[in-house]
Amino acid sequence: MREKAKMNRRKARGIREFIYILPFMLLVAVFSYYPLYGWVYAFFDYKPPFPLSMDQFVGFKWFVSMVDTPVKVRQLVDVLRNTFAMSGLALIFSWFPMVFAIFLNEIKNRRFKKFVQTATTFPNFISWILVYSIAFSLFSTSGAMNSILMTLGITDSPIMFLQSSENVWFRMWLWLTWKNAGWAAIMYIAAITGIDEQLIEAARVDGATRMQTIWHVTVPSILPTYFVLVLLQFANFLSNGMEQYYVFQNAFNKEYIQVLDLYVYNLAMGTGGYSLSTAISILKSIVSVVLLFGMNKLSKLVRGEGFI
Repeated sequence: MREKAKMNRRKARGIREFIYILPFMLLVAVFSYYPLYGWVYAFFDYKPPFPLSMDQFVGFKWFVSMVDTPVKVRQLVDVLRNTFAMSGLALIFSWFPMVFAIFLNEIKNRRFKKFVQTATTFPNFISWILVYSIAFSLFSTSGAMNSILMTLGITDSPIMFLQSSENVWFRMWLWLTWKNAGWAAIMYIAAITGIDEQLIEAARVDGATRMQTIWHVTVPSILPTYFVLVLLQFANFLSNGMEQYYVFQNAFNKEYIQVLDLYVYNLAMGTGGYSLSTAISILKSIVSVVLLFGMNKLSKLVRGEGFI
């Protein structure tokens, strides 16, 4: 009887836990898996608003058309160059949120610490439209920065910060870091909170300074979290998102700011190439899945455990 009651409790607990996650499973199914039906457009010569018919079936025509002319190849190479550059910069500086979280944790004044954390996390909840509004107010030809420079006599004419094609990749990384650094640091702050206090106390007893404690206790304790996040970021290498680049693009910087996601959007909405843009999205998704499982395999080889 006791074993039967124990099994019933386990079953009831399992049902409750399944009910807890059911809404999230439904959200994933509706917003992540159901839209995959749209992949069929890559195999048809689709012209909206008419429904699909087998008369429009073209097989792999749009996959082949990506590279059937030197112009398209060159365009695709430029887009991939921008995508790799943006994602590469994000990977190179992926340590920044971790370092920020470490030094934020070292602030002893609780009020100031909460203020800094709130101030750096808040931009994550601002849309890219508002971010561009801030950038335009500060760095447009009639913005605050040019007004200050001209008032001080540093320059005679406005500097085109937003329209310039120079250092576009680095400037986009700066805006992305300003927007996301505080939010990205939350994961590391949680990992720091989980460090055994006895390790820190033992380091202090041994005469370690604050920097030595950070280097020999804090950093090794949160490195597993860092490696997992970096591997996930690498698996998502081709996905930069398009909102940031869409609002910052213009005729002057389009050559260097158009990443793969923005290219797909411009193809579909700008030229009506729905089928071609879908074909490119399919290939991007396949590469991303391969990278994800590849990074998971690498994680098992290096760390002894995967993340999926």
